[in-house]
Amino acid sequence: MTSKTYNVVSLIRRKRDGGNLTKDEIQYLIDAYTRDELPDYQMSAFLMAVFMKGMNDEEASAIAYAMLHSGKVMDLGSISGIKVDKHSTGGVGDKLSLILAPIVAAAGVPVPMISGRGLGHTGGTLDKLESIPGFDVNLDLKRYVEVIAKHNLVFIGQTEDIAPADKRLYALRDVTATVECIPLIASSIMSKKLAEGIDALVLDVKHGSGAFIKDPEQAKILARRLVDIGTEFNKETVAFLTNMDQPLGNKIGNWLEVEESIYCLKDEWPDDVREVTLLLAGSMIQLGGRADTLNDGIEMAQATINNGSALKKLREIVIEQGGDVSVIDDPGSYKPASHKTEFTAAADGFVSAIDAYQVGMASLELGAGRKEKTQPVDPSAGIVLHKKIGDKVKKGETIAVLHTNKQQQFDVALDLMNQAYSIADKPGEIKTLITHVVDAKGIRDFDYNEVPAL
Repeated sequence: MTSKTYNVVSLIRRKRDGGNLTKDEIQYLIDAYTRDELPDYQMSAFLMAVFMKGMNDEEASAIAYAMLHSGKVMDLGSISGIKVDKHSTGGVGDKLSLILAPIVAAAGVPVPMISGRGLGHTGGTLDKLESIPGFDVNLDLKRYVEVIAKHNLVFIGQTEDIAPADKRLYALRDVTATVECIPLIASSIMSKKLAEGIDALVLDVKHGSGAFIKDPEQAKILARRLVDIGTEFNKETVAFLTNMDQPLGNKIGNWLEVEESIYCLKDEWPDDVREVTLLLAGSMIQLGGRADTLNDGIEMAQATINNGSALKKLREIVIEQGGDVSVIDDPGSYKPASHKTEFTAAADGFVSAIDAYQVGMASLELGAGRKEKTQPVDPSAGIVLHKKIGDKVKKGETIAVLHTNKQQQFDVALDLMNQAYSIADKPGEIKTLITHVVDAKGIRDFDYNEVPAL
C-alpha cells in the first residue's frame, strides 16, 4: 500500500492520452478502489482508458502485483503434494473445470480452485456450481484449507481476503465493455491464481469467435504474458492455445453444463470436450509430479474416468460443500426451465460456421448470464446444440433447443441464433482444437504426434 496520494482525474487523463503510469500510481488506484475511496465511475473511466490505450509490461506487472497484494496470499505448505490449478480465459460452453478438477484430484494431485462468475458472453464456474442446489462456494480460508487437505480438491469463489481488488474489478469489467483487454485479463487471472497458494498452473488460452481474444496472434501475446508472470513468481506455468470458433460441447448454460459434465465423467462425452479436458488434466497431473510425461498424464486422467474415481470425487466434493448429490446421481431429477423452443434450419445443407459469441449472447438473453453486475442468473436457462460445424441439416430440422423461464426472451435469442449459424452447400472446416503450447522455453506449435493418448 502506498502512502502517497494522487490526483485521480490526472491519472485517468494521462492514460486516456496514451501515457504511462508508475507502479506507485497504479498501486494507489487499486488501493483506493479496494477501500471504497474511488467510485465505480472513476474506476470505469480508468478501465476504459486502459482498454483503449493498453499498458506496457511494467504497468501490467504493477497492476497484477497490486491486485495480488490487495488481500491475503495463501500458504498451503501444510498440505502434501504439488498444488496445481487450471484457468481458462473463457469460452462458450466451457465447462472443463467441472470435469478436470475431479479427474486430477482423483489422480492424487491437490487442486485448490478459486473461480469466477460469468463474464460477458461466457459462463462462470461459480454460477455453474451454484446451480447444484445447496452447493456452497463461499467457504472461508480456514475451511478452504481443510477441504483441500481432505479431498485434494475445493471449489470456492474469491473471499474478501483473496485478491479483493480483482473481485471488484472483475464484476465492473463485465458491465463496462472492458473485458477483452490483455493487461486486465492477465492481471485478473494471475492475481487470483497466485493468491491461492499454488505451486504450478495450467492455462487454457482460447481464441476464435467465442473467445475474449479472437485473434490467435493476440492470444499468443496473452499466453506469453501469463506464463511470464507465473515464472516471475516461481510457479511452473504452461499455457495451451485452443480454438473457440464454435461452442465447446453441446450444452450451454449453468445447470446444462453441469449435467453434461456428469456424463463426461461417465465417459459419455463430446469429442471436443474430451480432447481438451484430457490434455489439460494430463498436463496438471504431469506438473503435479504424478506422471513423467504429458502422454502418461493423459492416460492417468482417462484411467480415473474408466475406474469411476473421478465421478466419485465429484460426488465427494458436492457432499462436502453442501450440495444435493441426488442431482449428480440422477441429473434427470433436476427441475428444468419452464419454457423451451426449437431453433430450426432455414434450408437444406451443412453447418458451415457458428459464431460462438452470438450463441453465448443468446444464452445470456435467456437468463444464463448477466447484463449488470448485481443481476442473478437463471440456473436452468441455456441452449442445447443438436448440430455443429460439418453436420448435415434439412430445412425445418432442429439445430438447437433454447431453455428459459423468460418466455418473452425467445424472439431476441432466436434472432441471435440466426446470426450465429451459417448453412452452406458444403460442410464447414473443423479447425484444429489445440494449436500452440507456451512455457518458460517459449511458444511452439502443438504436436498431436507427441501425445497419442489424445
